[in-house]
Amino acid sequence: MRFIQGLSHETTKLLQKVYKESKYHQVRQRAQCLLLSYQGYRTNELSHIFQVDRITIYNWFNAWDSRHFAGLYDKKGRGRSASFNSDQKEQIRQWSKSFLKI
Repeated sequence: MRFIQGLSHETTKLLQKVYKESKYHQVRQRAQCLLLSYQGYRTNELSHIFQVDRITIYNWFNAWDSRHFAGLYDKKGRGRSASFNSDQKEQIRQWSKSFLKI
């Protein structure tokens, strides 16, 4: 079992602010998870609350340990790479504009 420990008063206040005000759902969820772990919730309880696997909770904890507040956010480059380059995207925009005028 693993818990988040040693958060300062300022850090907990910032995590609460992120939890309440971030425009990204995943970031709010991760901040809340860290706060609940700091309050003594176990990983099994957290995985049930957030409906994710325990390994996901551990990944959130590891990201916090290594990158602190930056660990709340996804790293750049996640997800599928773009299917079209910028020229192709512009061509698609032109086609859609001409199609909508008809």
